[in-house]
This record gives sequence, C-alpha cells and structure tokens, in this order.
Amino acid sequence: MHRVRVGLIGLAWVFLLVMAATIFLHAAGGDLPGPNSAATANDSAPSEPLAELGVAPGNPDQDASKAPPPAKTRARTH
Repeated sequence: MHRVRVGLIGLAWVFLLVMAATIFLHAAGGDLPGPNSAATANDSAPSEPLAELGVAPGNPDQDASKAPPPAKTRARTH
C-alpha cells in the first residue's frame, strides 16, 4: 500500500509540474488564438478531402468508359 501511495503522489507531482510549465510557457509565448482563428482554419480546409483525392465512396471511376480487360483462359492439356 505504501508503494501505491508513493506512486500516486509522484504522478500528482508530475501532473502539477506539467500544468505549471504549460501555464508559464503559454503566458510567456503570448500567442493566444484570435476570435476568427477557427473560422480561418475552416475556410482553408477542403470541403471534401476524400473526393478531391478521388477515393471517396461513390466517386465515379475516371476510366469507366474503358471496357475491362478480357479474362485470360487457360488451354486445357489432357
């Protein structure tokens, strides 16, 4: 039980240190996102990324006009 308590206290200290470092680095950086940063990110993102890549389900095949290659047949040797 003592090891569990020491381990939990150690985890709590690490968590507090990481949180304190995050607060200090964030305050020192001064790079707070503006009110329109989310809107700007959404405007630059493609509306249908899979369709633009050509891998979206239901995307018509560009080579649909071409007939599939004929099936190869094996010659029987008996």
